[in-house]
Amino acid sequence: MKYLGMVFLILISFQIKAQELFVMTEPASNMPAGSIGIRNTSLLTFNKGGGVNYQDMPEIMWGINRNWMIHATAFMNDKEGDFMFQGGSIYAKYRFFSIDDIHSHFRLAAFGRLSTNNSPIDQEGIETIGLNSGYETGIVATKLVNKTAISSSVSYERALNNNHYEFPNTQSNSAMNYTLSIGQLLHPKKYTSFKQTNINAMVEFLGQRLNGNGKSYLDVVPSVQFIINSQARIDVAYKQELYTTMNRTAPNGFLLRLEYTFFNVTN
Repeated sequence: MKYLGMVFLILISFQIKAQELFVMTEPASNMPAGSIGIRNTSLLTFNKGGGVNYQDMPEIMWGINRNWMIHATAFMNDKEGDFMFQGGSIYAKYRFFSIDDIHSHFRLAAFGRLSTNNSPIDQEGIETIGLNSGYETGIVATKLVNKTAISSSVSYERALNNNHYEFPNTQSNSAMNYTLSIGQLLHPKKYTSFKQTNINAMVEFLGQRLNGNGKSYLDVVPSVQFIINSQARIDVAYKQELYTTMNRTAPNGFLLRLEYTFFNVTN
C-alpha cells in the first residue's frame, strides 16, 4: 500500500492537535471501565449507476474493564427496496500493551468482529460492517502526544455466504485492510471544565486489498466531531473514494453518528 505510506509521510509533517476518538476506526484505547454506550450511525451513499442507499446501524457498547470492551451492532438498509433489518455483528477489542506518560501514551490492541447479513452480494469490496457475513481480526496501534493522536490498523477480513445469498466463486472472499487516522482538537484551546464542548477535526484513510486477485481501493474520510459534556458525541463525515481497481456499488457518501455514554454503570 504505497499510497498509505505516502499519505502518512505527508500528514506527519503538519503540527496538529487532536483527541483519539475517531469516526471510521476504533483506536487502541478502550471506553472507560464499567461504562455503557449507545450509538446510532446513519449512512447515505450514492450508487455509481445513480440513486442513493440508506443504512442505519444502532449499536450498544460495554467497557468491561480497562483492557476489554465489546460492541453489538444491528444492520438495517434499503438495498432490496424496503428499509429492513439485514443482520448484525459482535465486536471485541483487547488492549494488551500500554505505555503511559503525563502528556502522552502509546497503546496496542487486538480486535475481532463476527457478522451475519441477509443482503444481496453485489460488489467485490468486502465489508463485514453492514454488507457481508464473515469475520475480521487485526491489530491497532494508537499514539497520543499532548492533543495529537495518530492511529493505524491492519486486519484480515473474510467474507462468507450472506445467509440466503452464496458468495460468488468468481470473487476473492478474503482481504487485507489498512487504516490511518489522524486528528486535531480545534476547541477548546485550554481546558477549564469537563463540561466544555470539544470540537475535533480529523482525516482517515481506509484501504483494502483483495487476497485472491490483488484488486484494491483507498478512501479518504474527513470529519468533524463534537463532544458535549464529556458524554454526548456527534460525528459528521464524508467518505470519498480516491482510487479503486475493484467493483464497488456505492463507495461515496455522508455519515451522521449520535452517541451517548453512561459512566460507572456496571462497576
